[in-house]
Amino acid sequence: MSEPSTPGPETLAIRTQTRRTAEKEHSTPLFLTSSFVYDSAEDMAAAFTDDSLDVNIYSRFSNPTVDEFVDKVCALEGAEAGVATGTGMAAVFSIFMTFLNQGDHILSASAVFGSTHTILTKYLPKWGIASTYFDMTRPETLEALIRPNTKMLYLETPSNPGLDIIDLAWVGEICRRHDVLYVVDNCFATPAVQQPIRFGADLVIHSATKFMDGQGRVLGGVVVGREELIYELYLMTRNTGPSLSPFNAWVLSKSLETLHLRMEKHAANALALAQALEGHPKLSRVKYPFLPSHPQHAIALRQMTNGGGIVAFELAGGVEAGRRFLNQLNMISRTNNLGDSRTIASHPSSTTHSKLSEKERLSVGITPGLVRISVGLETFGDILADIEQALEKA
Repeated sequence: MSEPSTPGPETLAIRTQTRRTAEKEHSTPLFLTSSFVYDSAEDMAAAFTDDSLDVNIYSRFSNPTVDEFVDKVCALEGAEAGVATGTGMAAVFSIFMTFLNQGDHILSASAVFGSTHTILTKYLPKWGIASTYFDMTRPETLEALIRPNTKMLYLETPSNPGLDIIDLAWVGEICRRHDVLYVVDNCFATPAVQQPIRFGADLVIHSATKFMDGQGRVLGGVVVGREELIYELYLMTRNTGPSLSPFNAWVLSKSLETLHLRMEKHAANALALAQALEGHPKLSRVKYPFLPSHPQHAIALRQMTNGGGIVAFELAGGVEAGRRFLNQLNMISRTNNLGDSRTIASHPSSTTHSKLSEKERLSVGITPGLVRISVGLETFGDILADIEQALEKA
């Protein structure tokens, strides 16, 4: 007889389930409850002396439905433990508040989400936490920026919205050499495309609102990584309350069962779109990780199974051309979300990254005419036709 093999990622996403109730339901139930009861006063007292992640006391601390979602993400990312939060930004902020103290320094990629930039530059300095940016397109400058008080290195790859890529394993070696906590936002890729822990990341963040949900329905965030780090994060979130609701966790857990299928289709449509648009007379550039013209194409091939579901392109006419393009779209949605089954177009310089100065935007490749397309699951010909007709009118 052959030895049982390790379950594949699709199997883990489908078959990782919390405990069933006495009714032995096939699809595990939704535990919509604020608190839990005890068999005796002694059991109740014992629960409050145990800071374990596995004891259900109150849904701000833990909940079986939330646990199932977290367990699935851990299985897919190859992580030891995890904590769920109400949003992706709650996950980012919780990590900063748990592991950074007054006098510490964080080294961050300059190409990060606009709200993350605001936390780094506006709020962390209030508590005496300094930050410095490094340029992901010039990785050779990274190590020289590490200080004696640098406690964390933070990055997104692919970045939002410019799709910059950095060698995760190479950064991991630097972090180990300098004893720096290595945190990766894996939202754009998802664990179906890359697993940063394999390349040395200590903690991995997701805005589960995006591809993990996949249909634009609920908000959620999650952090997974080494057990001892997650325990510290759990104690902080338990007391400060950025909890994920059980209902949202139930939606997200069910959505993970189709994540690999969806990401394959997102990526296939995105690659086909990037190939079709490259060289278009209205565009000065098209950027997608699996296009050979992408500056970090070779790195993307090494650490990603596909190029993901986001395409960025630059309209030569700047801001006005970008807005004209969006206004001419018929089928494609105009919204600031991404990772939806529906294709979405956004204009980062006037929306998600508008709080950055023009100089800051340009430094991370967010030019006035940059458009971000979150490529959906519609028939590819319909996506392409809508973009092409809008470009002709832009």
